Amino acid sequence: EVQLVESGGGLVRPGGSLRLSCVLSGDTFSNYAMSWVRRAPGKGVDWVASLGTSGSTPIYADSVKGRFTISRDDARSTLYLQLTALQTEDTAIYYCTNRGRHGATYGPRGQGTQVTVSS
Repeated sequence: EVQLVESGGGLVRPGGSLRLSCVLSGDTFSNYAMSWVRRAPGKGVDWVASLGTSGSTPIYADSVKGRFTISRDDARSTLYLQLTALQTEDTAIYYCTNRGRHGATYGPRGQGTQVTVSS
């Protein structure tokens, strides 16, 4: 059974940065396209970014394009999301999933990691 564990969230001021990590266990990480999604307070799950298997081009939601960077380390079975120029609207619980773009919002997720952007 695949397990996903997210980490790296925290409280940061507007304009700040964070790096989120997601470790996949229970299967071969390199076989999966991976995505990040998020749930803001009182809202549904929104897709953030996706990255296919090795050598793929990442894709991003318009709201984060140019500010967030998704990457992966297959040797460590780990997915990353570098968040920069954070805005208060980025406050959410961030989840990773072992699905590509079209399955991301309803794919399996871990417990998530909270990102709070506040001055």
